[in-house]
Amino acid sequence: MDISLDFMRRIARAAAAETLPRFRSQGTVTNKLAGSFDPVTEADREAERVIRALISAEYPDHGILGEEHGSENTTSRHVWVIDPIDGTRAFISGIPVWGTLVGLTVDGDAVAGMMSQPFTGELFYANASGSHFEGPGGPRRLATRKTTELAQATLFTTTPALFEGDARKRYDQFETKVQLARYGTDCYAFAMLAAGSVDIVADPGLKPYDIVALIPIIEKAGGVITTFEGGPAEKGGDILAAATPELHAAAMAALRG
Repeated sequence: MDISLDFMRRIARAAAAETLPRFRSQGTVTNKLAGSFDPVTEADREAERVIRALISAEYPDHGILGEEHGSENTTSRHVWVIDPIDGTRAFISGIPVWGTLVGLTVDGDAVAGMMSQPFTGELFYANASGSHFEGPGGPRRLATRKTTELAQATLFTTTPALFEGDARKRYDQFETKVQLARYGTDCYAFAMLAAGSVDIVADPGLKPYDIVALIPIIEKAGGVITTFEGGPAEKGGDILAAATPELHAAAMAALRG
């Protein structure tokens, strides 16, 4: 099935109405994880609430999986996967590299998705027509770079600290093989890969709501996204995205050591 751009714009506007007024407002932050720090804000909860309401009204038979409000009807062939603010740590720090992620799976495969960054006025989306951008500079079709060699690649990861034990040693070696490595930016790094500004994103330990929306945006722009082992990315895990099949294969081999 196809998802209209109009519906994605409606979701983006509704979420922005909840997130933007609370961005850089010094609101209350709650920690969801004892012994560590996994922040959630009122903006997260309220944005997901309005997104779920729009989906339920438009597609009442579809299932929904959200980070903040759980799952419903996930035995449906069609399941929407929501992260109302991917990058809550950036959000509470006042840095505009967070985004609202909404993706649709059909029989477990991600077929459509959007990433909205309302502070910068950017919408990255993919549907049956391909992978696209709306925002500063005008609308355009997204396309990854044609980089095929690690030595010419720009790599992003949230932080090397997420790689543990031997995986950290392999990541550190991997990083020495690329031209440029940068950290942070969560979903924004994946969007920049689809837009042709980044070549590789490697992030371990992702959940489905962290990645489902981004899969079709990257794939329809010409990129490759899988687990580190080469499996489907829809269920999350250790995720590797690259601009070309050749670069993806080289990065996967490097991460395996």
